Amino acid sequence: MCFLRRPGAPASWIWWRMLRQVLRRGLQSFCHRLGSCVSRHPVFFLTVPAVLTVTFGLGALNRFQPEGDLERLVAPSHSLAKIERSLASSLFPLDQSKSQLYSDLHTPGRYGRVILLSPPGDNILLQAEGILQTHRAVLEMKDGRNSFIGHQLGGVVEVPNSKDQRVKSARAIQITYYLQTYGSATQDLIGEKWENEFCKLMRKLQEEHRDLQLYSLASFSLWRDFHKTSILARSQVLVSLVLILTTATLSSSMKDCLRGKPFLGLLGVLTVCISVITAAGIFFITDGKYNSTLLGIPFFAMGHGTKGVFELLSGWRRTKENLPFKDRVADAYSDVMVTYTMTSSLYFITFGMGASPFTNIEAVKVFCQNMCVSILLNYFYIFSFFGSCLVFAGQLEQNRYHSIFCCKIPSAEYLDRKPVWFQTVMSDGHQQTSHHETNPYQHHFIQHFLREHYNEWITNIYVKPFVVILYLIYASFSFMGCLQISDGANIINLLASDSPSVSYAMVQQKYFSNYSPVIGFYVYEPLEYWNSSVQEDLRRLCSGFTAVSWVEQYYQFLKVSNISANNKSDFISVLQSSFLKKPEFQHFRNDIIFSKAGDENNIIASRLYLVARTSRDKQKEVVEVLEKLRPLSLSKSIRFIVFNPSFVFMDHYSLSVTVPVLIAGFGVLLVLILTFFLVIHPLGNFWLILSVTSIELGVLGLMTLWNIDMDCISILCLIYTLNFAIDHCAPLLYTFVLATEHTRTQCIKSSLQEHGTAILQNVTSFLIGLVPLLFVPSNLTFTLFKCLLLTGGCTLLHCFVILPVFLTFFPPSKKHHKKKKRAKRKEREEIECIEIQENPDHVTTV
Repeated sequence: MCFLRRPGAPASWIWWRMLRQVLRRGLQSFCHRLGSCVSRHPVFFLTVPAVLTVTFGLGALNRFQPEGDLERLVAPSHSLAKIERSLASSLFPLDQSKSQLYSDLHTPGRYGRVILLSPPGDNILLQAEGILQTHRAVLEMKDGRNSFIGHQLGGVVEVPNSKDQRVKSARAIQITYYLQTYGSATQDLIGEKWENEFCKLMRKLQEEHRDLQLYSLASFSLWRDFHKTSILARSQVLVSLVLILTTATLSSSMKDCLRGKPFLGLLGVLTVCISVITAAGIFFITDGKYNSTLLGIPFFAMGHGTKGVFELLSGWRRTKENLPFKDRVADAYSDVMVTYTMTSSLYFITFGMGASPFTNIEAVKVFCQNMCVSILLNYFYIFSFFGSCLVFAGQLEQNRYHSIFCCKIPSAEYLDRKPVWFQTVMSDGHQQTSHHETNPYQHHFIQHFLREHYNEWITNIYVKPFVVILYLIYASFSFMGCLQISDGANIINLLASDSPSVSYAMVQQKYFSNYSPVIGFYVYEPLEYWNSSVQEDLRRLCSGFTAVSWVEQYYQFLKVSNISANNKSDFISVLQSSFLKKPEFQHFRNDIIFSKAGDENNIIASRLYLVARTSRDKQKEVVEVLEKLRPLSLSKSIRFIVFNPSFVFMDHYSLSVTVPVLIAGFGVLLVLILTFFLVIHPLGNFWLILSVTSIELGVLGLMTLWNIDMDCISILCLIYTLNFAIDHCAPLLYTFVLATEHTRTQCIKSSLQEHGTAILQNVTSFLIGLVPLLFVPSNLTFTLFKCLLLTGGCTLLHCFVILPVFLTFFPPSKKHHKKKKRAKRKEREEIECIEIQENPDHVTTV
């Protein structure tokens, strides 16, 4: 191997180029040896993956267990809200409260809720009989539990010009039945049974009361409807597999019965399937628990695995047909597996970072861990199991066996004597191949379309301005969408769309969105409540809220009773001896914690309840209230915490879900930059970074415009988009920068002809496999479908439209290749002239 120094090139440039060439040749040599090993021992490499699949697949069936804790999955693992909940629970344990308000729970616990909705134009207050019948039926349930009740009115219309905000009518009423389980496992099981009976009762009452609409919800409803997605999607996932199998089989077929490989396309998809089954078995054997977000793993793995399958098929078509089949397999590995190894490594790095401790969402972490195992097994199964299938198919082709019927192909003379249908079925392409065509595989219909039609059209000078305009429109919409990103802390985005939980949430959002959830305001340090400055601080903190406060009630009581309590002893004495003994104020006893030191009583902690006025975007405003109150707890003299069970899901959710994408993106960028001078060509990495960034921002912006929030599913899809873009753009770009044709246009034509078939086959199979997800009635699968559709669409747009045009404008330049070819041509002409002069009689024969 000889390296010539270009005039003016620095010595460091030569060393970098040498290092790149050595690394590239070393990787190609390794992959060539790997292909040779597989071709020499195909039975071994076929048997080992099959045994692994059977072993771990059976283990998956025996160890399957669904995840039962929804909060653990989708709520941020490390959040301040969980610490605040622990503090609130330690100060005011639930099992010490006997006559609680509905608003003083620290956890949702076990409960049953029902919204009674009157017909349009009716007043729910005039249907008291139906409401009371429902209420009595709940209280008289079998295995009934002690409960305390809260109720709210929705769709309220107030009396005009009423000073005390009197209610004229209401459209809906919400009744909540909280159960006292005290944290006991036995009590919890009884509570779960009660909730099941409660939901059955609501369905029965709905049939009896046609004049009322009943929407019920229980504490287990969210988990049930979250897990329901997997049950609903079973048949659609199988349909997706059939569609992908069909597409891969048809796209791998040719009219040439010798060189067509329909069964290899089929076996390639099955290879990915058994690798996913093996990964699932390992996951369950290691005590993993299934959740509905893992539904995306087969689609993610299929998008990467089939890319390797189709690239190996394209690599096989590029090998010399006159070589032995074992050498052809080794050459295909040397040509394809270097790039596939790099892209698989990036998959592993990005999802490995998503599985790191930096990820704060457990569902994302579990998904990324499983995806890492799937990628490793996917890579192993592609070069072993599918490689063995490629060896057997190559042997059949070399021995001239039919690619479908596996029978010996008759000679051309024999075929000429047979009917047309028989010639069509048994033709090996000898009639179509002329003496000018050295590669019979060019008759593949996708390759023929790209070579004869598409390549000329996309590189036409009159098409390029329209492509530039198209990209500007694409970039504008992407940028506009990126400015409107919203977090998806709403759990409804992960539930089955036709479930009772979603119906309940929609009605609640429509009629009960005027007020926030009741927020607990916990003062956890002794405070001088009798001090006027402290009283003023409390009023200032509670301003803007509707407060349920023992402090305000006590101050009002002192004022009405004309009692002076300006010092500690009087304040606490009147509070204990008079205020808390009155029936209307006895429920405040659970809101104050007293301590006794000798003969002196102290108030060491207390709690208030705040309700904020909100608009239709209730969740966003609650997050703003939380972010507003927390800093005040540190800056004010009053030490307090605020808590509501919903805060556990909302607390820094947007930051928690975006961190995995940022880490994965940073990891990809870091790897590409660190290998900038070690890869085939530095400009290849530069263009790859630009392409991946454009695709990622495009998917992010367009999915926002498509009303997709930043929840755990969309975040996982964004991580996948990084890798999917690299998977398809990298081979195209690296082939372009290494091409030695005269012009950039010829180089991009060569790149599309070499890799366009595999890219189009894979993206088409991927997108067709997504179609059945549209028919799964689940918000989770809708999000998955939209994000993956945008991923495939944007990648296809860049590979076949944007890059082929933009690469003809910008570096790398191909002038030095042109100069080299001119020099070689001139040298060849001089040699021919010398030969002619020495032997003039040979001219006529030439």
